[in-house]
Amino acid sequence: MTRQPLALTVGDQLENRTIGPITQTDIVRFAGAGGDFNPLHHDAAHAQRAGLPGVISMGQMQAGMLAAFVTDSVRVEHLQSFGVRFAGPLKIGDTLTLSATVESVDGGAGTAQLDLAATTPDGTVVTGTATVAVAGAAADAGAGAGATTAPAPADSKRRTVPTDTQ
Repeated sequence: MTRQPLALTVGDQLENRTIGPITQTDIVRFAGAGGDFNPLHHDAAHAQRAGLPGVISMGQMQAGMLAAFVTDSVRVEHLQSFGVRFAGPLKIGDTLTLSATVESVDGGAGTAQLDLAATTPDGTVVTGTATVAVAGAAADAGAGAGATTAPAPADSKRRTVPTDTQ
């Protein structure tokens, strides 16, 4: 059974996902899975001597959560590219909010560009972009080859796109 891509338009927002609060156990489990045993991720005294408020997670942990959010939302087979930039630390006790906004749609290619963010109440910890396949008349018919919908103006109305993880 082939799952169809979502119909997305410029300005749409995927339904946010909230994860947390982050625990020491979350960080240690991820360290074990990835083999990253830097003391910044498990030794509070070491992290404080390095100028941090305490233990922080490894950036790949938040990047992985953001990737899972995107693939759960748009369905993994429709993800064409994914990239992130680490912007700040994720600390024990933080709650992470994952979000995605459609910034442009290329009807000819049948793709959309998503702007991604992983944020805490203290600020952004990861930003990113993803290119995903989209449904729609132009994408399905191949019409308007090369036609691109420009990014949404700042004052445009945005709709939240419910996602189906089935």
